[in-house]
Amino acid sequence: MGKTEFLVEDFMPAARAGGYSCAYVNLWELKSDPATALVLALHQAIEPKSFAKVWERLNTPISKIKASGKFAGMAEAGVEAELGNRHQVAGTLLMQAMAEFDKYKKSLVLIIDEAQVLAAAENSVFAHALRAALDIRKDRLKVLFAGSSETTLRRMFGRASEPFYNWAALEPFPLLGVEFVAFMVDKVAQISRFPLPLPDALQAFDALKQTPLFFRDYVERYLTHPFEGTQGALDFTRAKAFNDGEFEKQWKDLLPADQILLALIARDTSDLQGLEVRTTVGARLGIEKPVPAGAVQNSLRRLVDKSVITRMDRGAYRIEDEAFADWVRHQD
Repeated sequence: MGKTEFLVEDFMPAARAGGYSCAYVNLWELKSDPATALVLALHQAIEPKSFAKVWERLNTPISKIKASGKFAGMAEAGVEAELGNRHQVAGTLLMQAMAEFDKYKKSLVLIIDEAQVLAAAENSVFAHALRAALDIRKDRLKVLFAGSSETTLRRMFGRASEPFYNWAALEPFPLLGVEFVAFMVDKVAQISRFPLPLPDALQAFDALKQTPLFFRDYVERYLTHPFEGTQGALDFTRAKAFNDGEFEKQWKDLLPADQILLALIARDTSDLQGLEVRTTVGARLGIEKPVPAGAVQNSLRRLVDKSVITRMDRGAYRIEDEAFADWVRHQD
């Protein structure tokens, strides 16, 4: 939470002050074609004058490129075999962007936001090409990956079959806390005739799962409807932020065994493959004996693959969405 604002408003200015150029791309903005989004961001940072030409090439019909038999960065022979689809064109343009960078005199920080998009199977070829291009340029081309799915990022950098296996360390982004709330309360006192009591604000921050975006909505509601009071602002924001219908749908889409394990994880149960947990799961499923350890492993794997839970350590898991975790904890 807050990582994108930090990257754009804090990290990039600091990097530029340190002598780096910056290229920022949010892969959610072109999720269906992250290769194109990344290539364009590189060209804009390295050689802005070439951006229009790159964009023109990306929008040139494949048949026209084939017919011409010419494409920058490629030999004329074998063009038809290479240009099978738009992703291959973007891969070729990545090589061209890297060639431009090699002539570039400054060091560059490439910031890839929502980088978990690269872990999708359909982006595997481009991800391999990107890693190869980055590996040989580590001295001047630094990369910062950021993402909102901890499960996918852990798999992306921690599984041997993934293109970016062991390429970077995964660091949790520090969350805002009491200092943030106190700062916002001080701002309210400066602009409003109705000061926001700090204890009420801290209580609201906790009730809103310590989510800065939701807390900002709460402050906005309080400022625009001060006579409703702090509790009125909190009730309005909770109803807006936490849609129980979505959580219920997410819950009903899970298999019964997965629901049981998720409820146990929400309550910080440990040793999920131990006899006690397997006995509990069996009993709740109406089975008179413990379920096999393999059945528990399969449930955990399904929950991880759906990005519902994150594996923190050997045998330790947590639910990715804290709001959903809280909803699960309050179910019978």
